[in-house]
Amino acid sequence: MAGAAERFVSVATRAIRESGRFIVSLAGGSTPRQLYELLATPAYAKRVDWSHTHVFWGDERCVPADDPASNYRLAREALLGRVPVPDANVHRIRGENEPARAAAAYEEALRRAFGTREGPPSRAPGHRFDLVLLGMGTDGHTASLFPSLAAVRENERWVVAQYVAEVSMWRVTVTPPVLNAAGDVVFLVSGAEKAATLHRVLEGPSEPDVLPAQAIAPTDGDLAWLVDAAAAAQLQAEHR
Repeated sequence: MAGAAERFVSVATRAIRESGRFIVSLAGGSTPRQLYELLATPAYAKRVDWSHTHVFWGDERCVPADDPASNYRLAREALLGRVPVPDANVHRIRGENEPARAAAAYEEALRRAFGTREGPPSRAPGHRFDLVLLGMGTDGHTASLFPSLAAVRENERWVVAQYVAEVSMWRVTVTPPVLNAAGDVVFLVSGAEKAATLHRVLEGPSEPDVLPAQAIAPTDGDLAWLVDAAAAAQLQAEHR
């Protein structure tokens, strides 16, 4: 996790120097939690200018903010409640609201923050995510882009709501065009149960409808996969 924390600090420092603020999209899940807890330690927290950091999320479960399943709650407990980021700079998806309404409101919040009132996302610094953190499920989903659902194929809307039958839950997710406009995208993957899927995503044929993580390919930014040894066990040597 130290490598991910150093990358977070580096991207934040560069973004604030270049555009006056750092716009980051957080992920949910156990692996990102480890990163957030590390970033909250003095060794890293003091190296980030939190007053100029704006926090968003790539997706959210349609639950209240205090629900144990909430991605916002996870980040608040592990990181945001432990560093001096202004409340006004934390832009959560309101999962407690009706899903379509929550998605529309979040797209409006993103467009307002990026200064893009209409049309596709900009790839200009200061008008896009500087850093997107993502995880990956054993089925190849990322954010709430699940296999065979419409969100992974969305080209116009920035944020959509969809019901995910395999988890019996409504989700709100940012769509690939916005994620792919980011300056830096980092996947955090750990665990032997992810090894076969990671092999398919990185070394198999391109099937983003089946493996939505493959839909993430920044158009004018960097993509990194930070994985542990267990998750990397089935990769060819050049990908380890």
